[in-house]
Amino acid sequence: MMASALIEREQARAEFPIRNGVFIAVVGPSGAGKDTVIGYAADRLSADEGVDFVRRVITRPCDGSSEIHDTLADAAFDEAEASGAFALTWEAHGLKYGIPASVDDAIANGRVAIANGSRSAIPVLRERYANVAVVEITARPEILAERLASRGRESRGEVLARLARAAAVELSGPGVVSIDNSGPREIAGERFVAIVRKAIAHSDVSGTV
Repeated sequence: MMASALIEREQARAEFPIRNGVFIAVVGPSGAGKDTVIGYAADRLSADEGVDFVRRVITRPCDGSSEIHDTLADAAFDEAEASGAFALTWEAHGLKYGIPASVDDAIANGRVAIANGSRSAIPVLRERYANVAVVEITARPEILAERLASRGRESRGEVLARLARAAAVELSGPGVVSIDNSGPREIAGERFVAIVRKAIAHSDVSGTV
């Protein structure tokens, strides 16, 4: 997995890091329930106009069974990236992912932007935005295995390999919080909502400086 070289070139000639708002990157292994936790927070914070739940662009059709995203074919994605349509891009598992460029304006205007992210993109995020919170959603190994198997997308061997890759990655640096989502979604969801509310308060203070 790698972050886009285009973003690095843009950083060299633009005003970075972007301040005022907060970018919350939600990361974690497949099956941990990132979309579930984000969806819970979106429902709880629907009345808060200072929060943006970012809709990603992915080179994969939206099947309605998980994250709701916009879809582009590979060639169209590359064209959009070259035209500056994304604030950040990365590749994983043979797919391309993009965060819309509109997020830059949201952060500059003191908003909180929340997106399902990638561990590989965190270093670039920290360079691009002054205030980045990384929320790692986790679950016990047996829970992850059960959830992945229930999707029916991968063989048992592929599931085990995915779990091994996830276990080998450790997050470090400032602003990293881990939430266990092995139990009822309300427990993990409320912990995440508390983190978002803290980010909203930080943005309110930053915007007045």
